[in-house]
Amino acid sequence: MKKTFALIGAAIAAIALAAGAANAQAPIIIKFSHVVANDTPKGKGALKFKELAEKYTNGKVKIEVYPNSQLFKDKEEIEALQLGSVQMLAPSTAKFAPLGAKEFEALDLPWLFKDDATYDKAMKGPVGKYLFSKLESKGITGLAYWDNGFHMVSANRPLLMPADFQGLKVRISGSKIADQYFRLVGAIPQIMAFSEVYQALQTGVVDSCENTPSNYLTQKFDEVQKHITVSYHAHLQYAVIVNSKFWAGLPADIRTQLDKAMYDATEYTNGIAHTENEDALKEIKAKGKTTLHYLTPAQIKAWRDAMAPTYAWAKGRVGQEVLDVVAKELDIKMN
Repeated sequence: MKKTFALIGAAIAAIALAAGAANAQAPIIIKFSHVVANDTPKGKGALKFKELAEKYTNGKVKIEVYPNSQLFKDKEEIEALQLGSVQMLAPSTAKFAPLGAKEFEALDLPWLFKDDATYDKAMKGPVGKYLFSKLESKGITGLAYWDNGFHMVSANRPLLMPADFQGLKVRISGSKIADQYFRLVGAIPQIMAFSEVYQALQTGVVDSCENTPSNYLTQKFDEVQKHITVSYHAHLQYAVIVNSKFWAGLPADIRTQLDKAMYDATEYTNGIAHTENEDALKEIKAKGKTTLHYLTPAQIKAWRDAMAPTYAWAKGRVGQEVLDVVAKELDIKMN
């Protein structure tokens, strides 16, 4: 009998040991949620990070990517990150103002970045570091900025001069800066989740929206808007962020490997953003569902002049400090 118990005890111990070993080898799960399609620059960037993170950690980390608001609408996702329901997000930087980090909205100023290279340099330098520091007290750690290019704007009538916006209900993501520059041209901004925009345009709940070419194509906005102006009047960027407590709790070697994966994924994402948008414009034109309009120098000047008061107004919204940081980096005047 003693021998039987001994054998049973040994078997139980072996099972427990095997279970413990299995648990010890279980990968760390990181849920990465975002609101756009997999075939956009951000969507491809998220999948590239998954590929590299799992490769660099030899499978010790598993990245679960949830595109197209599968887990949360964009209004809900940051709260979910802070609560730990999801570990990683890549929201537009306009989403941080409700947290008290209004400084991020300085990036939404119209005609701020002259090209992708200017944006990339600013976000890798003092501007990007300064802004991420504003998230630390919110339990959020910033890892990288992902470029999604410049905004176009659309409606069911041509938008060529500021007066053409008069009375249009324009969907915005929530930025008070965008709200201001659209009001300056006579439009009526409407805050709306990204996942709701197509139906809102289709049914006339809103008349207009702004977004990048790749998002227009993948969300089929071009199919429910008769005219698109390739204005490139403002820039859309995302911040890849993580729950600080989760990130700090990772083993140091794992965090180092994930940092490398994020760096490489960021270089990839920002490297394809311009090409993806150019290709999207070609496809939108080929589909023929909408008419593309390109602004003349005189029209661009009219837009710039009409939206210029946004810069002086922004001081009261985002604060002089961030405007000074941005102005110094970009060598521009804020007012």
